[in-house]
Amino acid sequence: MRALVAALATLLIASGGVLLGTAPAFAHDELVSSDPASGSTVDALPAALTLTFSGDLLSDASTTVVQVTDASGASLTDGAPTVSANVVTQPLTGSASGAISVAWRVVSSDGHPIAGEFAFTSDAAPVATPTPTETADATPEATATPEPEMTTLTTPTPTSDQSAPIWPWVVGAVVVLIAIGLVVWLLGARARQQKQAASERTAGRSNSTER
Repeated sequence: MRALVAALATLLIASGGVLLGTAPAFAHDELVSSDPASGSTVDALPAALTLTFSGDLLSDASTTVVQVTDASGASLTDGAPTVSANVVTQPLTGSASGAISVAWRVVSSDGHPIAGEFAFTSDAAPVATPTPTETADATPEATATPEPEMTTLTTPTPTSDQSAPIWPWVVGAVVVLIAIGLVVWLLGARARQQKQAASERTAGRSNSTER
């Protein structure tokens, strides 16, 4: 009887360990790689930048932002980024050289926004600016090119946290209830056996007295 109770106690402890082991905090997705890679040097600006993440992303246009700028702050993006499962593709334009900065923001499939930035270098030869020829007419004043405005990345508030799966708790609860039921049944059976043994001893004494 004691051995059986000890075995049930061990089962309860083991089921508790399973529950604790199957309910860790869920890690959010992260950037796994990029092309061009962070810190790399390329011969020329590629036609597109790709970002690969550890999990699938939300594909809504408003949840994915990619900014690619050259050393002067001019934007090199060509249209909006596209999302396919865990890969973001941002078309690029121009022939910029020097340091290229990348800032990105995406939303994981669990609703949590993540953002980051990195840089790479382009060795493309700068485009030469033609020198204007002198003419008899007065040269008009050059119009200043406005500085491109950088869009501030705002991190949206996550709509809701993804709930942890409940099946480990259901399994654990069933195991605990079964174990409790076995303990109650064993204790009841033991009590009945003791009562029956006591009755048999009493009957034996009565028979001895009558003889």
